[in-house]
Amino acid sequence: MRIIKYLFLLLLLSLVALSIFVATQKGEFAVQRSHVINSPKSTVFNFVNDYKNWQDFGAWIVEDPEIIITYPKNTVGKGASFTWEGKEVKGDMQTVFVKENESISQKINYNGGVSSVFLSLKDTVGGTKVTWKTTGKMSFVMKITAALNGGIDTVIGAMQEKSLANLDKTLVYEINTHQIKVKGVVKKLATFYLHQTFTSKISNITKNARIVFPKIILFCEQNNIELNGKPFIIYHTYDPVNGLSRLSFCIPIKNQILTSSGSDILSGKLEPFEALKTTLTGDYSHIKKALDKTTAYSNANKISIDTKFSHLENYTIGKAEIKNPSKWITDIYFPIKPKVIPAKVFAPAAINKPPAVKTPEPAQKKEEEQSEF
Repeated sequence: MRIIKYLFLLLLLSLVALSIFVATQKGEFAVQRSHVINSPKSTVFNFVNDYKNWQDFGAWIVEDPEIIITYPKNTVGKGASFTWEGKEVKGDMQTVFVKENESISQKINYNGGVSSVFLSLKDTVGGTKVTWKTTGKMSFVMKITAALNGGIDTVIGAMQEKSLANLDKTLVYEINTHQIKVKGVVKKLATFYLHQTFTSKISNITKNARIVFPKIILFCEQNNIELNGKPFIIYHTYDPVNGLSRLSFCIPIKNQILTSSGSDILSGKLEPFEALKTTLTGDYSHIKKALDKTTAYSNANKISIDTKFSHLENYTIGKAEIKNPSKWITDIYFPIKPKVIPAKVFAPAAINKPPAVKTPEPAQKKEEEQSEF
Protein backbone atom coordinates (compact mmCIF):
# COMPACT_ATOMS: atom_id res chain seq x y z
CA MET A 1 0.00 0.00 0.00
CA ARG A 2 2.87 2.33 0.86
CA ILE A 3 4.42 1.65 -2.58
CA ILE A 4 1.20 2.70 -4.29
CA LYS A 5 1.18 5.95 -2.32
CA TYR A 6 4.79 6.63 -3.36
CA LEU A 7 3.96 5.93 -7.01
CA PHE A 8 0.93 8.19 -6.85
CA LEU A 9 2.98 10.93 -5.20
CA LEU A 10 5.71 10.54 -7.84
CA LEU A 11 3.13 10.81 -10.61
CA LEU A 12 1.61 13.88 -9.02
CA LEU A 13 4.99 15.56 -8.67
CA SER A 14 5.76 14.73 -12.31
CA LEU A 15 2.52 16.34 -13.43
CA VAL A 16 3.21 19.41 -11.33
CA ALA A 17 6.74 19.64 -12.73
CA LEU A 18 5.44 19.23 -16.26
CA SER A 19 2.80 21.88 -15.69
CA ILE A 20 5.37 24.32 -14.32
CA PHE A 21 7.70 23.56 -17.23
CA VAL A 22 4.94 24.06 -19.79
CA ALA A 23 3.65 27.22 -18.15
CA THR A 24 7.08 28.83 -18.19
CA GLN A 25 7.73 28.01 -21.85
CA LYS A 26 7.72 30.85 -24.35
CA GLY A 27 4.27 31.03 -25.90
CA GLU A 28 5.19 32.59 -29.25
CA PHE A 29 6.76 30.44 -31.94
CA ALA A 30 8.04 30.62 -35.53
CA VAL A 31 8.76 27.45 -37.48
CA GLN A 32 10.07 27.38 -41.05
CA ARG A 33 10.96 24.73 -43.62
CA SER A 34 11.94 24.91 -47.32
CA HIS A 35 11.84 22.44 -50.20
CA VAL A 36 12.72 22.65 -53.90
CA ILE A 37 9.72 21.64 -56.04
CA ASN A 38 10.58 20.29 -59.47
CA SER A 39 8.02 22.48 -61.29
CA PRO A 40 7.82 26.07 -62.62
CA LYS A 41 6.91 28.79 -60.13
CA SER A 42 3.61 29.69 -61.80
CA THR A 43 2.56 26.04 -61.80
CA VAL A 44 3.34 25.62 -58.10
CA PHE A 45 1.54 28.86 -57.24
CA ASN A 46 -1.64 27.98 -59.18
CA PHE A 47 -1.74 24.55 -57.55
CA VAL A 48 -1.22 25.75 -53.97
CA ASN A 49 -3.52 28.75 -54.43
CA ASP A 50 -6.53 26.41 -54.82
CA TYR A 51 -7.58 24.71 -51.57
CA LYS A 52 -9.16 21.84 -53.51
CA ASN A 53 -5.60 20.63 -54.15
CA TRP A 54 -4.54 20.62 -50.50
CA GLN A 55 -6.02 17.19 -49.90
CA ASP A 56 -3.25 15.86 -52.16
CA PHE A 57 -0.34 17.23 -50.13
CA GLY A 58 -1.43 18.58 -46.71
CA ALA A 59 0.16 16.06 -44.33
CA TRP A 60 -2.61 16.21 -41.70
CA ILE A 61 -5.16 15.48 -44.45
CA VAL A 62 -3.23 12.82 -46.39
CA GLU A 63 -2.55 10.81 -43.23
CA ASP A 64 -6.20 10.69 -42.11
CA PRO A 65 -8.34 8.55 -44.49
CA GLU A 66 -11.50 9.36 -42.52
CA ILE A 67 -11.13 13.12 -42.66
CA ILE A 68 -14.09 15.07 -44.03
CA ILE A 69 -13.32 18.20 -46.05
CA THR A 70 -15.84 20.96 -46.75
CA TYR A 71 -15.30 23.49 -49.54
CA PRO A 72 -17.17 26.80 -49.88
CA LYS A 73 -17.92 28.35 -53.26
CA ASN A 74 -14.57 30.18 -53.35
CA THR A 75 -11.42 28.07 -52.94
CA VAL A 76 -8.98 30.19 -54.97
CA GLY A 77 -7.17 33.43 -54.07
CA LYS A 78 -7.86 36.03 -51.42
CA GLY A 79 -10.86 35.17 -49.28
CA ALA A 80 -10.75 31.46 -50.19
CA SER A 81 -11.14 28.90 -47.42
CA PHE A 82 -11.90 25.28 -46.50
CA THR A 83 -12.59 23.27 -43.35
CA TRP A 84 -11.76 19.73 -42.19
CA GLU A 85 -12.72 17.33 -39.43
CA GLY A 86 -11.11 13.97 -38.75
CA LYS A 87 -10.40 11.51 -35.95
CA GLU A 88 -7.80 13.71 -34.25
CA VAL A 89 -7.82 16.98 -36.17
CA LYS A 90 -10.33 19.73 -36.73
CA GLY A 91 -9.88 23.17 -38.17
CA ASP A 92 -10.08 25.58 -41.06
CA MET A 93 -7.81 27.68 -43.25
CA GLN A 94 -8.36 31.02 -44.98
CA THR A 95 -6.31 33.03 -47.48
CA VAL A 96 -5.84 36.66 -46.40
CA PHE A 97 -3.35 37.91 -48.99
CA VAL A 98 -1.97 36.77 -52.36
CA LYS A 99 0.87 38.09 -54.50
CA GLU A 100 0.69 36.47 -57.92
CA ASN A 101 3.35 33.77 -58.38
CA GLU A 102 5.24 35.07 -55.32
CA SER A 103 3.55 34.46 -51.98
CA ILE A 104 0.38 33.45 -50.12
CA SER A 105 -0.58 34.53 -46.59
CA GLN A 106 -3.08 32.44 -44.61
CA LYS A 107 -4.70 31.96 -41.22
CA ILE A 108 -5.05 28.41 -39.91
CA ASN A 109 -7.15 27.17 -37.01
CA TYR A 110 -5.73 23.76 -36.08
CA ASN A 111 -7.49 22.04 -33.17
CA GLY A 112 -8.32 25.38 -31.61
CA GLY A 113 -4.89 26.94 -32.05
CA VAL A 114 -4.80 29.89 -34.46
CA SER A 115 -1.58 30.51 -36.42
CA SER A 116 -0.39 32.49 -39.42
CA VAL A 117 1.02 30.69 -42.45
CA PHE A 118 3.28 32.26 -45.08
CA LEU A 119 4.19 30.49 -48.31
CA SER A 120 6.85 32.13 -50.49
CA LEU A 121 8.05 30.96 -53.90
CA LYS A 122 11.38 31.69 -55.62
CA ASP A 123 12.92 30.46 -58.86
CA THR A 124 15.95 28.29 -58.25
CA VAL A 125 18.06 25.61 -59.91
CA GLY A 126 15.88 22.54 -60.35
CA GLY A 127 12.54 24.29 -60.08
CA THR A 128 10.90 26.42 -57.38
CA LYS A 129 12.03 26.89 -53.79
CA VAL A 130 8.95 26.90 -51.57
CA THR A 131 9.37 28.23 -48.02
CA TRP A 132 6.62 27.43 -45.51
CA LYS A 133 6.63 29.55 -42.35
CA THR A 134 4.18 29.21 -39.46
CA THR A 135 3.97 31.72 -36.62
CA GLY A 136 1.64 31.97 -33.64
CA LYS A 137 1.10 31.71 -29.93
CA MET A 138 0.76 28.36 -28.19
CA SER A 139 -2.14 27.56 -25.94
CA PHE A 140 -1.52 25.57 -22.73
CA VAL A 141 -2.74 22.36 -24.42
CA MET A 142 -0.50 23.04 -27.41
CA LYS A 143 2.48 23.52 -25.07
CA ILE A 144 1.82 20.13 -23.50
CA THR A 145 1.56 18.45 -26.92
CA ALA A 146 4.80 20.09 -28.04
CA ALA A 147 6.61 19.16 -24.81
CA LEU A 148 5.61 15.49 -25.17
CA ASN A 149 6.67 15.35 -28.83
CA GLY A 150 10.08 16.99 -28.92
CA GLY A 151 9.13 20.67 -29.04
CA ILE A 152 7.02 22.90 -31.26
CA ASP A 153 9.71 23.11 -33.94
CA THR A 154 9.69 19.34 -34.29
CA VAL A 155 5.89 19.03 -34.30
CA ILE A 156 5.11 21.76 -36.85
CA GLY A 157 8.37 21.31 -38.77
CA ALA A 158 7.60 17.64 -39.40
CA MET A 159 4.17 18.54 -40.78
CA GLN A 160 5.69 21.20 -43.05
CA GLU A 161 8.38 18.83 -44.35
CA LYS A 162 5.88 16.06 -45.13
CA SER A 163 3.49 18.49 -46.82
CA LEU A 164 6.22 19.98 -49.03
CA ALA A 165 7.49 16.52 -49.99
CA ASN A 166 3.92 15.50 -50.88
CA LEU A 167 3.53 18.69 -52.94
CA ASP A 168 6.68 17.90 -54.92
CA LYS A 169 5.62 14.30 -55.54
CA THR A 170 2.10 15.31 -56.58
CA LEU A 171 3.22 18.03 -58.96
CA VAL A 172 5.91 15.89 -60.59
CA TYR A 173 3.24 13.39 -61.62
CA GLU A 174 0.08 15.43 -62.03
CA ILE A 175 1.61 18.45 -63.73
CA ASN A 176 4.33 16.81 -65.80
CA THR A 177 2.26 13.86 -67.07
CA HIS A 178 0.78 14.90 -70.40
CA GLN A 179 0.13 13.76 -73.97
CA ILE A 180 -0.24 15.72 -77.21
CA LYS A 181 -1.91 14.32 -80.34
CA VAL A 182 -2.48 16.10 -83.64
CA LYS A 183 -5.81 14.71 -84.89
CA GLY A 184 -5.71 16.19 -88.40
CA VAL A 185 -8.26 18.25 -90.32
CA VAL A 186 -11.81 18.33 -88.91
CA LYS A 187 -14.99 20.34 -89.32
CA LYS A 188 -15.75 22.66 -86.35
CA LEU A 189 -19.49 23.11 -86.04
CA ALA A 190 -21.30 26.41 -85.64
CA THR A 191 -22.55 27.61 -82.24
CA PHE A 192 -24.01 30.67 -80.56
CA TYR A 193 -22.12 31.98 -77.55
CA LEU A 194 -21.80 34.71 -74.92
CA HIS A 195 -18.38 36.27 -74.45
CA GLN A 196 -16.14 38.90 -72.94
CA THR A 197 -13.34 40.21 -75.14
CA PHE A 198 -10.19 42.06 -74.07
CA THR A 199 -6.41 42.06 -74.38
CA SER A 200 -4.55 39.99 -71.79
CA LYS A 201 -1.05 38.93 -70.92
CA ILE A 202 -0.62 35.36 -72.07
CA SER A 203 0.72 34.49 -68.61
CA ASN A 204 -2.58 35.68 -67.06
CA ILE A 205 -4.95 33.73 -69.30
CA THR A 206 -5.49 30.88 -66.81
CA LYS A 207 -6.14 33.37 -64.01
CA ASN A 208 -8.56 35.39 -66.15
CA ALA A 209 -10.39 32.24 -67.24
CA ARG A 210 -11.09 31.38 -63.59
CA ILE A 211 -12.74 34.79 -63.18
CA VAL A 212 -14.54 35.35 -66.50
CA PHE A 213 -16.03 31.89 -67.21
CA PRO A 214 -17.91 31.68 -63.85
CA LYS A 215 -19.12 35.27 -64.39
CA ILE A 216 -20.68 34.43 -67.77
CA ILE A 217 -22.15 31.15 -66.46
CA LEU A 218 -23.74 33.04 -63.56
CA PHE A 219 -25.20 35.52 -66.08
CA CYS A 220 -26.75 32.58 -67.95
CA GLU A 221 -28.21 31.12 -64.74
CA GLN A 222 -29.72 34.45 -63.71
CA ASN A 223 -31.34 34.92 -67.13
CA ASN A 224 -32.41 31.30 -67.76
CA ILE A 225 -30.10 30.95 -70.76
CA GLU A 226 -29.52 27.31 -71.74
CA LEU A 227 -25.88 26.30 -72.14
CA ASN A 228 -24.75 24.20 -75.08
CA GLY A 229 -21.26 22.81 -74.45
CA LYS A 230 -17.92 23.49 -72.82
CA PRO A 231 -16.19 26.87 -72.38
CA PHE A 232 -13.77 27.94 -75.09
CA ILE A 233 -11.43 30.81 -75.92
CA ILE A 234 -11.06 32.45 -79.32
CA TYR A 235 -7.57 33.92 -79.75
CA HIS A 236 -8.07 36.76 -82.22
CA THR A 237 -4.36 37.59 -81.98
CA TYR A 238 -1.55 35.68 -80.27
CA ASP A 239 1.81 37.42 -79.80
CA PRO A 240 4.22 35.24 -77.78
CA VAL A 241 7.11 37.66 -78.43
CA ASN A 242 5.40 40.47 -76.49
CA GLY A 243 3.39 38.08 -74.34
CA LEU A 244 -0.01 39.55 -75.31
CA SER A 245 -3.20 38.22 -76.83
CA ARG A 246 -6.52 39.71 -77.93
CA LEU A 247 -9.04 37.05 -76.97
CA SER A 248 -12.67 36.23 -76.22
CA PHE A 249 -13.72 34.05 -73.28
CA CYS A 250 -16.81 32.22 -74.57
CA ILE A 251 -19.65 30.12 -73.15
CA PRO A 252 -21.70 28.30 -75.84
CA ILE A 253 -25.50 28.73 -75.61
CA LYS A 254 -28.43 26.91 -77.21
CA ASN A 255 -30.13 29.85 -78.89
CA GLN A 256 -29.03 33.23 -80.12
CA ILE A 257 -29.85 36.18 -77.83
CA LEU A 258 -29.25 39.91 -77.77
CA THR A 259 -27.66 41.45 -74.67
CA SER A 260 -28.61 44.92 -73.46
CA SER A 261 -26.69 48.00 -74.58
CA GLY A 262 -23.67 48.73 -72.40
CA SER A 263 -23.32 45.15 -71.14
CA ASP A 264 -19.78 43.81 -70.89
CA ILE A 265 -21.13 40.37 -71.82
CA LEU A 266 -21.90 40.20 -75.52
CA SER A 267 -23.41 37.60 -77.83
CA GLY A 268 -21.87 36.12 -80.95
CA LYS A 269 -22.01 33.28 -83.40
CA LEU A 270 -19.16 30.98 -84.37
CA GLU A 271 -19.53 30.07 -87.98
CA PRO A 272 -18.53 26.53 -89.05
CA PHE A 273 -14.97 26.21 -90.31
CA GLU A 274 -12.37 23.62 -91.24
CA ALA A 275 -9.61 23.30 -88.67
CA LEU A 276 -6.45 21.44 -87.81
CA LYS A 277 -7.23 19.83 -84.45
CA THR A 278 -4.79 18.97 -81.64
CA THR A 279 -5.70 17.45 -78.26
CA LEU A 280 -3.69 18.15 -75.11
CA THR A 281 -4.30 15.67 -72.29
CA GLY A 282 -2.75 17.08 -69.12
CA ASP A 283 -2.11 20.35 -67.35
CA TYR A 284 -2.63 23.56 -69.31
CA SER A 285 1.00 24.57 -68.67
CA HIS A 286 1.92 22.36 -71.67
CA ILE A 287 -0.21 24.38 -74.10
CA LYS A 288 2.82 25.97 -75.81
CA LYS A 289 4.17 22.51 -76.67
CA ALA A 290 0.80 21.67 -78.20
CA LEU A 291 0.75 24.87 -80.26
CA ASP A 292 4.31 24.28 -81.48
CA LYS A 293 3.55 20.68 -82.42
CA THR A 294 0.48 21.78 -84.39
CA THR A 295 2.49 24.39 -86.27
CA ALA A 296 5.17 21.82 -87.12
CA TYR A 297 2.50 19.39 -88.37
CA SER A 298 0.88 22.03 -90.59
CA ASN A 299 4.25 22.96 -92.09
CA ALA A 300 5.24 19.33 -92.70
CA ASN A 301 1.90 18.54 -94.36
CA LYS A 302 1.64 21.85 -96.24
CA ILE A 303 -1.61 22.83 -94.54
CA SER A 304 -2.26 26.57 -94.88
CA ILE A 305 -3.42 28.23 -91.65
CA ASP A 306 -6.11 30.87 -92.09
CA THR A 307 -5.43 34.28 -90.55
CA LYS A 308 -9.03 35.23 -89.67
CA PHE A 309 -8.05 34.41 -86.07
CA SER A 310 -5.12 32.65 -84.41
CA HIS A 311 -6.75 29.58 -82.88
CA LEU A 312 -9.52 28.32 -80.61
CA GLU A 313 -9.12 26.35 -77.36
CA ASN A 314 -12.00 24.22 -76.12
CA TYR A 315 -11.84 23.09 -72.46
CA THR A 316 -13.41 19.66 -72.93
CA ILE A 317 -12.48 18.31 -69.48
CA GLY A 318 -11.15 20.64 -66.80
CA LYS A 319 -11.04 21.23 -63.06
CA ALA A 320 -14.85 21.44 -62.87
CA GLU A 321 -15.09 17.81 -64.00
CA ILE A 322 -11.98 16.28 -62.40
CA LYS A 323 -9.34 17.69 -60.07
CA ASN A 324 -6.39 15.70 -61.49
CA PRO A 325 -4.47 17.94 -63.96
CA SER A 326 -3.01 14.85 -65.69
CA LYS A 327 -6.53 14.01 -66.94
CA TRP A 328 -7.63 17.44 -68.19
CA ILE A 329 -8.37 17.66 -71.93
CA THR A 330 -7.96 20.79 -74.07
CA ASP A 331 -8.91 20.64 -77.77
CA ILE A 332 -7.14 23.18 -79.97
CA TYR A 333 -8.44 24.24 -83.41
CA PHE A 334 -6.38 26.15 -85.96
CA PRO A 335 -8.55 27.53 -88.82
CA ILE A 336 -7.20 26.44 -92.19
CA LYS A 337 -7.66 27.78 -95.68
CA PRO A 338 -9.81 25.61 -97.92
CA LYS A 339 -7.84 23.80 -100.57
CA VAL A 340 -7.98 25.50 -103.94
CA ILE A 341 -8.58 22.98 -106.68
CA PRO A 342 -7.46 24.43 -110.00
CA ALA A 343 -10.30 24.60 -112.47
CA LYS A 344 -9.86 22.45 -115.56
CA VAL A 345 -10.66 24.06 -118.92
CA PHE A 346 -13.21 21.90 -120.67
CA ALA A 347 -12.16 20.95 -124.12
CA PRO A 348 -14.60 18.76 -126.01
CA ALA A 349 -13.07 15.60 -127.35
CA ALA A 350 -12.22 15.72 -131.01
CA ILE A 351 -14.81 14.02 -133.17
CA ASN A 352 -13.19 11.65 -135.60
CA LYS A 353 -15.19 11.65 -138.79
CA PRO A 354 -15.48 8.27 -140.42
CA PRO A 355 -13.67 8.10 -143.74
CA ALA A 356 -15.83 8.97 -146.66
CA VAL A 357 -17.25 5.95 -148.38
CA LYS A 358 -16.36 5.98 -152.02
CA THR A 359 -19.11 4.82 -154.34
CA PRO A 360 -17.63 2.36 -156.79
CA GLU A 361 -18.02 3.34 -160.39
CA PRO A 362 -20.45 1.16 -162.35
CA ALA A 363 -18.68 -1.49 -164.39
CA GLN A 364 -18.75 -0.85 -168.12
CA LYS A 365 -20.68 -3.49 -170.06
CA LYS A 366 -18.83 -5.11 -172.91
CA GLU A 367 -20.65 -5.42 -176.17
CA GLU A 368 -21.91 -8.92 -176.73
CA GLU A 369 -19.93 -10.77 -179.21
CA GLN A 370 -21.94 -11.84 -182.21
CA SER A 371 -22.66 -15.45 -182.23
CA GLU A 372 -21.36 -17.53 -184.97
CA PHE A 373 -24.62 -19.35 -185.06
